[in-house]
Amino acid sequence: MMFNKKRWITALVVLIAAGIGAVIVACSNGDSTSTNASLVSGKVKHVWVITLENENYSTTFGASTPSPYLAKTLTAQGALLSGYYGTGHVSLDNYVSMLSGQPGTPQTISDCITYADFAQTSTTFQDQLAVGTGCVYPASVKTLPDQLKGKGLTWKGYMGDMGNDPARESATCGHPALNTTDLTQTAEAPSAAVPLGDQYATRHNPFMYFHSIIDSPDCQSNVVNLDKNLQNDLASASTTANFNFITPSLCDDGHDAPCVDGRPGGLVSADAFLQKWIPIITASAAYKADGLIIINFDESTYGSVVPSSTGVAITFNGGVCCNEQPGPNLPAYPQSSSIKSGGATYTLTYTSYGGDNTGAVLLSPFIKGGTVTTTGYNHYSMLRSIEDIFGLGHLGYAQEPGAGTFGADVFTGL
Repeated sequence: MMFNKKRWITALVVLIAAGIGAVIVACSNGDSTSTNASLVSGKVKHVWVITLENENYSTTFGASTPSPYLAKTLTAQGALLSGYYGTGHVSLDNYVSMLSGQPGTPQTISDCITYADFAQTSTTFQDQLAVGTGCVYPASVKTLPDQLKGKGLTWKGYMGDMGNDPARESATCGHPALNTTDLTQTAEAPSAAVPLGDQYATRHNPFMYFHSIIDSPDCQSNVVNLDKNLQNDLASASTTANFNFITPSLCDDGHDAPCVDGRPGGLVSADAFLQKWIPIITASAAYKADGLIIINFDESTYGSVVPSSTGVAITFNGGVCCNEQPGPNLPAYPQSSSIKSGGATYTLTYTSYGGDNTGAVLLSPFIKGGTVTTTGYNHYSMLRSIEDIFGLGHLGYAQEPGAGTFGADVFTGL
């Protein structure tokens, strides 16, 4: 997450109108985990995760939604998870949790403007959480792709705009040099040198924060440009990976509004992205046979935004779900930090450590259209559910029973 003045003001008006100001705590999944784990294990064989950016549930799924395709058309075809939560603020910590179960660090909750190695000092006993500071975890910290590979299953990451500007990042496994400033924190407008512009953001590509991935040859073949690869890979079930993580560009995921290329951004552009790609995925042989699409948001938006002559003060409510814990690397809450960008100072205050209520939509041949569940889920729940689908163990906070697993309330078409 980086900051756009028009979106701060718009988001603040929406929040005031909705009466949102307090931390919201959702209930954890009370279903039997062992029962849920068996529901689709061996049935779902291809999963796509599409992660959008920075919207609260009431804006996305409310009566005046700017994203009717997601909020109305797709919920009519699948399941709406109204109790789905992010696991932190502001962006990167959420992506890390989805792929590894690792909670935030002071650096990841600030989006790792410096792409720095994680300095690990120890490991917690219960959940095998890495204790330390930094961004790029050592190879000993395992991820969902590591688990999948160990079981002979396949994975792939598709990244919008990655490699459009080769001077910033490669078109495969694109990330800054270690311990340097991440130049992808800001979108690049179209120019003579870069005709398409470059709205790729490393911080929205979770694969880039684990040495077990970036130091492997798999990274060059498996983390690729979205537009140049996804449709070709969907041509047959045999060329479709078992697990697919899709990160749209900073415009297509709704992060920026307006976008540097002139598009509106926000939920309007995110909805247009889904209208293009969801029919392509659902028409594929892999999806029709045994697919599951998960459309989520990394986090909800901020609780309040107060501009001043020198910068902006932004407060995040930090609502949590599912007995989520802050982890071993964060200080006590509330807490504040500052980021300087473009000559302004952004003061971030975190009331609590969660990512607030976003909602999520799931599509599958195993889900009846129009399904709605209020059960509490979050990114750790999603990771745990995907691990269960493929018969894997649980990583990090996905091990905690409170995380829960997508159950019969979601898979209503079995």
